[in-house]
Formats: sequence, C-alpha cells, structure tokens
Amino acid sequence: MPQESPPEYSAEQKSQRNNLRAPLIVEKIPCEDGQKTFFGYAKNISRGGLFISTVKPREPGEQFTIEIALPTPGKLTFRCLCEVIWKRHFERKSSLEPGMGLKFIDLPTETGDQIDDWVQTMVQNTL
Repeated sequence: MPQESPPEYSAEQKSQRNNLRAPLIVEKIPCEDGQKTFFGYAKNISRGGLFISTVKPREPGEQFTIEIALPTPGKLTFRCLCEVIWKRHFERKSSLEPGMGLKFIDLPTETGDQIDDWVQTMVQNTL
C-alpha cells in the first residue's frame, strides 16, 4: 500500500507561510474520551496547527480533541479540535521523521495570539 506523505510545496509557497514555528515536545495528550494517549512528540507548533512525530500516525481527515500545555514563559494550556491533514510513515532510509500534520479547527483567536507570543519568545531566546 503506498504511503502518504506531506504535500510538496514550492519555494514560493514556503516563503508565504504566515505563522512562525517553534519546537515543542508533548508526551501525552488527553483525548475527548478522557483517556491519555501517547501520540508522539510535537516538533513544531503555530497558531494553525502542529506536527507530531509518531510511528503510528492517524489517518488524514480524522478529527479529535487534544489538550496541549506550552511550557514557560506563559504556561498556556489549551484544548481544541484538530484534523489530521497529512501523515508520513517510518521509512528505514529516510531522513524525515514519521508523523502527522494536524490543523487546529476551533482554536479561539485569543489562544492563537498567545501561541504566536509564545513562539516569538522561544525564537528570540534561541538567537
């Protein structure tokens, strides 16, 4: 069965991204049913969504509620509905991590602004 991979973007499309990204590790994300499920590690986050590195990515189109806690500064915890946009399976000789790209569906504007502030702070701290 062919493996799905993230959509290819031209250099022009990559430069048009509006949201900064910063690394974030999330070990456990409570699902809607209250059960804690280990998805993997979030490698980046923006107000639009995040990438979770995992060897068991969910199927594109699947929707579920997640809860994420951003560490200091800010200590923001939020819940929102997200959708799997793409997935990438493990490939032995690939330099790309397996995982899935999630899009936030119902993220409040205020929370998106707080995520932007957190990302900006993290980027400034790494310079």
